[in-house]
Amino acid sequence: MKIEIRSLNKIYPNGKQALSDINLTIGNGMFGLLGPNGAGKSSLIRILVTLLLPSSGHVKVDGYDLIRDRGEIRHMLGYLPQDFRFFSKLKTWEFLDYAAGLAGLRKRSARLEKVDAWLEKVGLFDARDRQANKLSGGMKRRLGIAQALIGEPRIIIVDEPTTGLDPEERIRFRNILSELSQQDIIIILSTHIVGDISSVCHDLALLNNGKILFNASPEKLVELARGHVWQVFTSGIEYDLLKEKYAVTSTIPSSDGWEIQLVGEQLAIPSALPIEPNLEHAYVYYMDSLPEFS
Repeated sequence: MKIEIRSLNKIYPNGKQALSDINLTIGNGMFGLLGPNGAGKSSLIRILVTLLLPSSGHVKVDGYDLIRDRGEIRHMLGYLPQDFRFFSKLKTWEFLDYAAGLAGLRKRSARLEKVDAWLEKVGLFDARDRQANKLSGGMKRRLGIAQALIGEPRIIIVDEPTTGLDPEERIRFRNILSELSQQDIIIILSTHIVGDISSVCHDLALLNNGKILFNASPEKLVELARGHVWQVFTSGIEYDLLKEKYAVTSTIPSSDGWEIQLVGEQLAIPSALPIEPNLEHAYVYYMDSLPEFS
């Protein structure tokens, strides 16, 4: 499986250019699409799931043309949009049963068995008889995840999937995707939350202002930030000055000041200690500390 995106552009009727000359090749496994809100991620996702036409450029999905072969591509897809809605009068299991039917599961007994299995996986089995639109925000998100995956799609695309999920639910979601990523499928995870992709994606792209800024492995992005992440013990006054000059990624109060982590160039501060960067440090460094790429 492979998705090939070449010279893709999207300009809306109001003149806003949401995507500018996007070139990506996405293969099997987990692919992270990372960027701030408004970067163009949702526009790209909506094009890939055939809900939005590009202004120019080409996309091929497993050899199928995105414009000419929309029906074939849709049959491969499982999609969880950022704003996911339910039919108001369906129970949780009924909604998932309906989604399974749309995904092509025709035999009722097998379909209901799969519905119960997925309700169990996402922790909603005990809520199977509750109306879907009356679930909590996190539970609705979990039901959305189940509907995207129940048809065993070859391509799974999720847009800001952990919105409304508590830490335990996020871990559950990441574990489900990690298991699926071992199969011969493509999973695209679009998010502005670095933690969503730090432990599960083998490849990622940074998108900002409609442009791809970086496309490689998370490890290569982290390597770029090595030598630019610092831990500093500081007093209140110095802390305010540092906040104005550097991107602070962590602040922990102590008895006589603050222990902070920040990204930037060499610091002329005696208490500054270089530390190993993680993906969040690298993201902040690349997006905030290199203005020529913003």
